[in-house]
Amino acid sequence: MILAHKLAIRKERSIEINNSLNYTLKTTYNMNNTYCVIMAGGIGSRFWPLSKSNMPKQFLDILGTGRTFIQQTYDRFTKICPDENFYVVTSIDYKDLVMKQLPELREDQVLLEPLRRNTAPCIAYACYKIQTINPEANIIVAPSDHHIQQVDIFLEQVKKGLEFVSNNDALLTLGITPCRPETGYGYIQIETKEIENESENLHKVKTFTEKPDLQLAKIFLESGEFFWNSGIFIWSLPSILKAFETHLSSVSDLFRKGTKLYGTADEIPFLNKTYSECQNVSIDYGIMEKASNVYVLCSDFGWSDLGTWGSLYESSNKDIQGNAVSGKNVMLYNSKNCIVNMPTDKLVVLNGLDGYIVVESEGILLICKKEDEQQIRQFVNDVRMNKGEEFV
Repeated sequence: MILAHKLAIRKERSIEINNSLNYTLKTTYNMNNTYCVIMAGGIGSRFWPLSKSNMPKQFLDILGTGRTFIQQTYDRFTKICPDENFYVVTSIDYKDLVMKQLPELREDQVLLEPLRRNTAPCIAYACYKIQTINPEANIIVAPSDHHIQQVDIFLEQVKKGLEFVSNNDALLTLGITPCRPETGYGYIQIETKEIENESENLHKVKTFTEKPDLQLAKIFLESGEFFWNSGIFIWSLPSILKAFETHLSSVSDLFRKGTKLYGTADEIPFLNKTYSECQNVSIDYGIMEKASNVYVLCSDFGWSDLGTWGSLYESSNKDIQGNAVSGKNVMLYNSKNCIVNMPTDKLVVLNGLDGYIVVESEGILLICKKEDEQQIRQFVNDVRMNKGEEFV
């Protein structure tokens, strides 16, 4: 498969797609014009203590599949994107981890951020660099830590998205059909009318809403107009650069200055200066919530962003008491609805717990109610302040 992707042959591919949503779409796209940007710079603090700053969750095999999250992300997209068109944007601290886990990539395909500045600068960096190689590229932007159960259906949706953005000035995101009133995800409200002459389930975006409380999440679920925001984006390079210039000109102005420096010895000094001057802003807040040409392709392919222990619990196999257990020597009594993650050499006996997160990693033990998992970030900050960086 890798050899096939490395063939530098430009050709139009006409693909018949038949999926479980009961419709057929003929899509034509240029595989060699498709680029994939994987965002892998986060520290995954909500997965503490398993995820730490020196080994964030994207580099872990939390699901026990034999492949880490970032490797699984890469594996998915190799089916529609050539190896040479991948870019991973990550912290400079994680260069060696990326190169070790994705040896198929060249060093110049790993874009190193000197500082964390959220998703908008990360995406701007990748897009302006790609512009120096292929100004007409179509780009998929994906986080490195998502879990997708039905990969074939997912790729069909992505191909349809590529077809749409290659023919329209549009910023497209994948919306996930919600199955529960989730408070840990952002939501997208759709215009109920589908886009004329386009594929089924493609809608104009009406509003974006950040993580709601439980009551509001229930209203969203019942309305049928709201979808989970997957954080997976598809757009043409001209469309996203135009959007940056319109809505985040302060960011685009900075990264545009590097056009003649990308790929040279001056790239790193330029980035050090640029990131020190760049604002911290997400692509959702900076562009997607403001642009008028934002669309959503509503999908259902077994998606989870696995951003929290609770989301991992939802994606895990459970016993008859609703416990999701990882660890060979865990004994549960009168306990239910818990997620337990223990080292294989640790004997653990739990009694009388209902709805708890119990995790140990490298001598650090976390016991927390699942409903309070949003506080884990605060726990991490407090540990850092009171106990030191070695624990986080």
